Amino acid sequence: MKRYWFSLIAFSLVCVTLIEAQTPAEFKGHDGLVHAVTFSGDGTILATASNDGTVKLWNFSSGKEITVLKGHSGTVNGVAFNKDGTLVATGGADGTIKLWNPKDGKTTKDLGKGHPGGVGAVAFSPDGTRLASGGADKGVKIWDVKDGKELKVLGAHKDSVYSVAFNKDGTQLVSSGNDGYIKIWDVKDMKEIKTMMVDLPKPEIKIDPNKDKKDDKDKKDKKEVKTKKDAGKKEEPKELRDAFLGVAFAPDGKTVLSVGHDKYLRFWNLADGKEAKKIGPTPDWIFGLAMSKDGKHVATAGYGGSLRVYELSTGKEVYKEGKDERRGWVTYCAAFTSDGKSVVTGHDIKGKGVAKVTAVIK
Repeated sequence: MKRYWFSLIAFSLVCVTLIEAQTPAEFKGHDGLVHAVTFSGDGTILATASNDGTVKLWNFSSGKEITVLKGHSGTVNGVAFNKDGTLVATGGADGTIKLWNPKDGKTTKDLGKGHPGGVGAVAFSPDGTRLASGGADKGVKIWDVKDGKELKVLGAHKDSVYSVAFNKDGTQLVSSGNDGYIKIWDVKDMKEIKTMMVDLPKPEIKIDPNKDKKDDKDKKDKKEVKTKKDAGKKEEPKELRDAFLGVAFAPDGKTVLSVGHDKYLRFWNLADGKEAKKIGPTPDWIFGLAMSKDGKHVATAGYGGSLRVYELSTGKEVYKEGKDERRGWVTYCAAFTSDGKSVVTGHDIKGKGVAKVTAVIK
């Protein structure tokens, strides 16, 4: 009888330990939208950046808050770990870029007003010696991490820059923004290599059959009347392109992936700068783009809550959120866990910032 109770107690203790160690399904604590999520290189620490002006670092296994990074005066739009997890970079709507020690939550370097009007994104180079940033000033910049100095303004988009990412060996950088352009930069030579975009419809040639007629209504409305000189002239469409909100290099270094307001996941061939294929459309604008560490899967997260996961090599959909499970949740970002089996997404649910963990690969 004693042996039976001893075994039962031991079994209960094991069960309790396993339950306590299980990663929570949600990380709560922000007072506003979780705008960006990312993991440390070893996958043990989750960082969540929010509209409340803070970045929280969490022990991903236990769900316990480790520290809070406070220093921005507005929304924190971008957050990134260096390779060994000894530094965290943040960029905010206040235009500043900061480097932090994740152990004590203190600022190690303040890079100052990196982008007047707001920083849209930050990314460490694979070796951790460089930091890339983009912002509302339309610029893309490279910084020296050791001394915190600006090395180069690579160039500019035509509108705000929302995303920057290095390739695997750190020789190239990709950026995208509200102008609907994707730019590839040579990091060593500090220059633009290529610009990629979705082809717009060809302009129509319109001829006004009444070009010689002028009526009173035209004069009253002060509308332009076409003359013989205007006949047959091309009417160029206004260049309104859908914003690209996220970009990343595929592991092969030959392909770039993009997501944005057009609701598609697009694959771009770097060799010729042309679109190779696209997947979609999804129900929402796509704000979040993430690739698994093993390079096998890519995830997209839509503004209204839709979550999709695809095989990177084939484009086959392997996970799709239930039709009404996430409708209405404002979703801005996504990141794969280190094992590639779950995706963490950042949300605003009833005014509170929440990071949710969703198992996507069995």
